[in-house]
Amino acid sequence: MKWSIHQLSKYRQNGMPIDAEVRIDDVKIRNHEIRAISPVRLKGHCSIGNSEMTCQFTMTATLTLPCARTWEDVEYPIEVETVEVFSWIDPELRGDDDTDIHYIDGEVIDLTPVLEELVLLEVPMQVFKEGTEGTVQGGKNWSYSTEEEVSQKVNDERKVDPRLADLAKFFDQTDE
Repeated sequence: MKWSIHQLSKYRQNGMPIDAEVRIDDVKIRNHEIRAISPVRLKGHCSIGNSEMTCQFTMTATLTLPCARTWEDVEYPIEVETVEVFSWIDPELRGDDDTDIHYIDGEVIDLTPVLEELVLLEVPMQVFKEGTEGTVQGGKNWSYSTEEEVSQKVNDERKVDPRLADLAKFFDQTDE
């Protein structure tokens, strides 16, 4: 979504409503965990002043992410309510401490990079597909073991081979 500053001047009195769907497929390049993203739905309102625009909107989308257990696709819905401020004030008048303001160089406000950042912030560390608890399967050159299986394996390794039982007794003897 792009707007020219000149185009926004007609919305100064009443503001500008936002109700749109935006495709931001480039977010998959920035985070390879995102396998797919639905069109992002934006709903809100923007207020335009002399040198800034304040947008308050709700963003909804559905991400397709890999399951941490099975690597299958999981649909993960996101909903973000945010307020974003864009300013086209002269660079010499900008303050250093205004980190929540998106400064515009030029005559066009592009909302796409802001939407991409908001989506990237919503990606969780792990997602799990429903019904996959305890059903982890192995892959090529790796396998999954439960804690009980590992402890059973350790106990089995501690059992002495009957052919070497007399040798084990030799090491148990103490010097007398």
